[in-house]
Amino acid sequence: MTSDVIAPPIRGGRSDYAELSSRIRSAGLLERRTAYYIAKFTLTWAAFGAAWTVFVLIGPSWWQLVTAAVLGVLSTQIAFLGHDLGHKQVTRTRRTSYLLGVLHGNFAVGLSMGWWLDKHNRHHAHPNHADLDPDVAPAGPLIHFPEQGAGRRGLSGWATRHQAILFFPITLLEGLNLHVASVRALRAGTVKARRLEAALLAVHLTAFVAAPFLVLTPWQALAFIAIHQAVFGFYMGCSFAPNHKGMPPITPAEEQDYLRRQVLTSRNVRGGRFVDLLLGGLNYQIEHHLFPSMPRPNLRRAQTLIVEFCTERGIRYTQTGLLTSYRLVLGHLNAVAAGTGSSR
Repeated sequence: MTSDVIAPPIRGGRSDYAELSSRIRSAGLLERRTAYYIAKFTLTWAAFGAAWTVFVLIGPSWWQLVTAAVLGVLSTQIAFLGHDLGHKQVTRTRRTSYLLGVLHGNFAVGLSMGWWLDKHNRHHAHPNHADLDPDVAPAGPLIHFPEQGAGRRGLSGWATRHQAILFFPITLLEGLNLHVASVRALRAGTVKARRLEAALLAVHLTAFVAAPFLVLTPWQALAFIAIHQAVFGFYMGCSFAPNHKGMPPITPAEEQDYLRRQVLTSRNVRGGRFVDLLLGGLNYQIEHHLFPSMPRPNLRRAQTLIVEFCTERGIRYTQTGLLTSYRLVLGHLNAVAAGTGSSR
């Protein structure tokens, strides 16, 4: 299962998106970058394998908490590769993309690829839409629209009113949330290749829990697992948060226009090559949403063309620094909480 989010058919003439697509294709920016991905996969997996080798060599030691943190970062980098595979940025065929995807998702990081792709495709189709985007559905205390918090009382109401303060601590649990959601989807039978995905997920969960207890003392093993999952969840949450949260609502007419729907609801994060690596290319969120199958290394080059096109058409193109993006996200969460009317 791979991402198939595409623009709607053109009716009655050449659309703005068709014109932009023509420019992008003419520049060769939808062509595969095989050499890049071979190097990227090799280096990422080599680092991942090296970190686990260091884990075994060090043995029982509280220094392993550093190893856990490093592995949390590398697990997220592998998840970014799974994201690229899900969008068919790496290979041309659906089957190869999916098989490599479950290797990176289910086996390497403990995330059901089938469940995630279904959810992610719905997000891509209608980003920031209160009814159609699962990424803005209420998640624990976090809400994205005031009406989602109506009637919340007690501890739930308190947590929602303070969601801006709680946001970063909550991301520490995002890794656990992804594991639980994956298991639930597999148990519910909503994933097509259920047996394959369940088997690979079971291998991951068993190996990941067993390895620390085989090498470390029980308390060290528990701390190792907690640190790894906290870093993984925090990194994942902080990588996806700047992309759409807090963007202003769009009109029904803009929602019907594919190009404007994607551009106006997305926020890019500037910062150069380091941010490109840190966020796995997700900092080019506008380019990615317009052309989901565009290989990651081409997004930077596509940005120049897309900014130019948006300027020609008078379309708002939003880009901020990384810290500013988090400030905007927290400001949005705080504003939403203030308008909930949650009972005290």
